[in-house]
Amino acid sequence: MKSVLFVCTGNICRSPTADGVFRQMVAAAGLAGRVRVDSAGTHGYHIGDPPDPRTVRAAATRGYDLSPLQARKLMAADFDRFDLLLAMDRGHLDIMRRMAPSGGTAELALFTAWAPAPFTNRDVPDPYYGGDAGFTEVLDMVEAGARALLRRVVD
Repeated sequence: MKSVLFVCTGNICRSPTADGVFRQMVAAAGLAGRVRVDSAGTHGYHIGDPPDPRTVRAAATRGYDLSPLQARKLMAADFDRFDLLLAMDRGHLDIMRRMAPSGGTAELALFTAWAPAPFTNRDVPDPYYGGDAGFTEVLDMVEAGARALLRRVVD
């Protein structure tokens, strides 16, 4: 089984969006039993909380259900439990690299590393302090990145 962990700051906006979108794409591709999907935050600000209500609303407008998700903090064990840890921005990637235990088996990368232009290798912006347009932009980037990631995971 392949496994993917999406990582942002508090695990209430960007990474749960990626989790929900990718999880649905995996299921639609008939791979639900073959690809494990989860998300976490680099910080424990919101442990046990659901995704931000604005995130949930934005995702719902495109048919994604984020209601089962709860925030959790990235743990050292995640670096062996998952094949691929994907940071939503470069700051998260730096934190993950510092946290990674020596001999960890997970590949660490920026979420948009395989996304098509214009999203390739770009940070997914944090919509938390902005308006609704920021959540829509995150969805646009996540959908494009998740489609590219699905092709990578399937190959």
